[in-house]
Amino acid sequence: MEMIIACSALGIVAGILAGMLGIGGGVVIVPALVLILAAQDFPPEFIVITAVATSLCTIIFTSISAARAQIKRKAVDWTIFKLWAPTVVTGSFLSGFIAARLPAIVLEIGIAVFLLVISLIMLSKWVPDPARTMPGKGGTTGLGLFSGILSGLAGIGGGNVMVPLMVFFNVPMQRAVATSSTLGFPLAVVGTLGYVISGWGNEVMSWSLGYVYLPAVGLIAVFTVLLAPVGVALSHRIPAPTLKRCFGGLLLLVAGRMLFNAF
Repeated sequence: MEMIIACSALGIVAGILAGMLGIGGGVVIVPALVLILAAQDFPPEFIVITAVATSLCTIIFTSISAARAQIKRKAVDWTIFKLWAPTVVTGSFLSGFIAARLPAIVLEIGIAVFLLVISLIMLSKWVPDPARTMPGKGGTTGLGLFSGILSGLAGIGGGNVMVPLMVFFNVPMQRAVATSSTLGFPLAVVGTLGYVISGWGNEVMSWSLGYVYLPAVGLIAVFTVLLAPVGVALSHRIPAPTLKRCFGGLLLLVAGRMLFNAF
């Protein structure tokens, strides 16, 4: 019963944040699932990778809901989507095999430090050079691969990587959020497949598929799908600077919590 309540509440929060910030909700889901799975007597060495894989799987459903709402508002930058989608998907698939070979503590600390750096950038008064634009095809391809691998390793659906990168290249915040939400779907599908394959035969709990814990997926996904459109509506009403600060503050909070748990 405690797990049902915890995962349902997590789905509500993650759904709103996914739609509002284009982050897929994984930035909240992963650290929360680490705590939930620990309370369910999961073997410690599998907790973090199961949380990451399960988070990615829930983002499949969340991103569908958020992307549909963003597409209806015609907020997606389809040029960036077409350039990034193939490499983001490739990087996300590879991440499942990379994560399976990393010690749990390395994976957790790595995710936390990455989120901490991004949060400080987003909370600062840093403003990108107004003349900067998205790089050429080669540079854009590299950024997509980097985003896919890092997003898959962290189980975050890509928004925490792709949104700051797009903002760095002067893509408006709301447009970056919308594009990230849409890219989150193929990233999450292929990333989840990678964790299922790499974890096949290592299932440590009933109702697991590879490293994906299906009961948590079902409970969280129901509420994220319902609440993601609410978050999308909020993202178009909140001024971009406020949205940026909300994004940074959330990442800072989560990074601090993960570092505390790791040590």
